[in-house]
Amino acid sequence: MSDRGHWSGSYGFTLAAIGSAVGLGNLWRFPYLAGMNGGGAFVLLYLFLSIILGVSLLIAEQALGRHFATSPYGAFRSIHPKFGFTGTIAILANVLIFSFYGMIGGWVIFYLVTSIFCPSIQTPEGFAQFSGGIALPIIAQLIFMFLTALLVWFGISKGIEKGNRVMMPLLFIILILMCIRSLTLPGAWEGAIFLFKPDFSKISAATVVAATGQVFFSMSVGFGIMLTYASYLKKDTNIVKTSWAVALSNCLVAVLAGLAILPAVFAFHMEPAQGPGLMFVVIPEVFRMMTGGYWFGILFFVLVFFAALSSSISILEVPVTYLVDEHKISRKKAVVIASCICTALGILCTLSMGSTLGWFKVGGLGIFDLMDFISNNMLLPVGGVLLCILIAYVWGMKGVLAEVTQDGQIPFHGQKCWCFIIRYLAPLAIICILLSGTGILEIISAFAE
Repeated sequence: MSDRGHWSGSYGFTLAAIGSAVGLGNLWRFPYLAGMNGGGAFVLLYLFLSIILGVSLLIAEQALGRHFATSPYGAFRSIHPKFGFTGTIAILANVLIFSFYGMIGGWVIFYLVTSIFCPSIQTPEGFAQFSGGIALPIIAQLIFMFLTALLVWFGISKGIEKGNRVMMPLLFIILILMCIRSLTLPGAWEGAIFLFKPDFSKISAATVVAATGQVFFSMSVGFGIMLTYASYLKKDTNIVKTSWAVALSNCLVAVLAGLAILPAVFAFHMEPAQGPGLMFVVIPEVFRMMTGGYWFGILFFVLVFFAALSSSISILEVPVTYLVDEHKISRKKAVVIASCICTALGILCTLSMGSTLGWFKVGGLGIFDLMDFISNNMLLPVGGVLLCILIAYVWGMKGVLAEVTQDGQIPFHGQKCWCFIIRYLAPLAIICILLSGTGILEIISAFAE
């Protein structure tokens, strides 16, 4: 454990885990999904699933990581020699995700800089011109990748933990300021009502799948990230408490992000169901119409930058830990290798947004969309299902519970409920995400009709 490094304590680990969970999934994805799925009904469903599924899977991953104290590949291989490939799936998914996550992180840096010096270019046309370019988006992407690699370079306690100790408190402060400004706009309460008043007629099978997918995406469960972070945990850490802290903080940030964005969107009569363009197209337009919007635009993209960076360091840590543990190379060398591979793939994603590689399609998907589809719609759900199966039926519940409770020394209330969720409910939910993400669910529904 000492050779690999470790967290200074449960507080440092919890902050880092919250930083991993509190990323673009909350600030970018959650508001537009809420807007597209009826607001309050989606929010209520998301919060319910976060408590039921999110906490359970966080406990499972942390128990697995702390017990074996190695990378996802090593942990799954330790459970059974034939299942090391399950860890390989998680590592590959993180490599692909970090590749295109770096591209989006570059967009955030560009918007942060232009918010300060030239907010007038933050238009739909300006975004299309920037994202479809070559030099500027690649430079912004390289800066984001370098900053991520730098924090991971310095290790667990001196790099990742210290970075999150600064970023997370600032993120919450800025987010609360954004909420206050958004809610004080004329007509903003329509957005708050939309966010919190559930219309259960809006709930469909697609809404349930979207909410479930958001739980997995925003909490970093099934990625191998929490497993990797927990591999640096000390044995006296109460992982039940840390799991609840991460889940509740994640839900809080998601709701605050909704309050920071949707009331402002309603106040200026914009469309909340804008999809992924909400952050880079609609929100800048809202700031241009808002009194004091220049300063709040800067604050907003500082907020998004912190969220993106805190998540990206957790994603990069997964392949870095694999290289250190399985190939016995130094952390710094592992950071360079993993970063260079992801950066090369990420540049392909960036070039696919314009004419340079925009012509290259596989099944109608460009490079960016293809990496997103393979990682989020295929690798992560498959890895998540295998995670539940290996923990519940191969490692066995007795072994997991012994690790969670440290042989009965740490209380774990609701053990039977947790066992039921890991054995049955979580695998079923992940299978639904897999079927939906790959389009199989639509085919089944079409045949049923």
